[in-house]
Amino acid sequence: MSDDLAAWAEGTLHHAFADLGLLRRALTHSSVGSGSGASAGGGGSYQRLEFLGDRVLGCVVAAWLYADYDEPEGKLTARYHGLVEGPACAEVARAWAVPERLFMEKTVRAKGLGRSDNVLGDIAEAIVAAVFVDAGFAAAEAFVRRHWGKLLDAGPRLLADPKSRLQEWALTRSRAVPTYELVSRDGPDHAPRFRVQVVVRGHDPVAGEGANKREAEKAAAEAMLARIAS
Repeated sequence: MSDDLAAWAEGTLHHAFADLGLLRRALTHSSVGSGSGASAGGGGSYQRLEFLGDRVLGCVVAAWLYADYDEPEGKLTARYHGLVEGPACAEVARAWAVPERLFMEKTVRAKGLGRSDNVLGDIAEAIVAAVFVDAGFAAAEAFVRRHWGKLLDAGPRLLADPKSRLQEWALTRSRAVPTYELVSRDGPDHAPRFRVQVVVRGHDPVAGEGANKREAEKAAAEAMLARIAS
């Protein structure tokens, strides 16, 4: 398994890991128990790496756009979110065939979570962090430019995420960035319901609901976009 993972890393990711356990961890979903060989070999799930990778990716992309695009802030921000939001990261992960590489509990995989934008986007960020921890910032920068570069020309198409579209709408009209506030969390722990409201300057708040906070924020953004368009 390690030889196969190393070959995939070099052939698809174009990075030879000194510590292959970092990549294994980046591909391990939290549903995998601590007693599993996948989890034990990788030292846990991708969540901590995703936290770091989100910041590394953001820094690389922001510096990249600043250096290469002589554009006003609003356009740079739209390009930025088109590259770092979940749908863009998920597209990169699919190009790597990540769904087939995931370490994930069978029942969770059967629900389709291994192919969701949320999970795949998080894992793409975790892999960025794995490269950063393994080889440093210069390697992570080159890695991001190589794999995210192909998305640059498709920027507007990648603004499929309603939060990204709402933010682009606000910034191009010199409004403040939309803010999101958790209103309530109801239901049992195994099936919670979150209610979040979004605030855009000049408009009354709009709420949305979802099975997690991120989905509720997306629903709120979608509702605000519908109101703005009406």
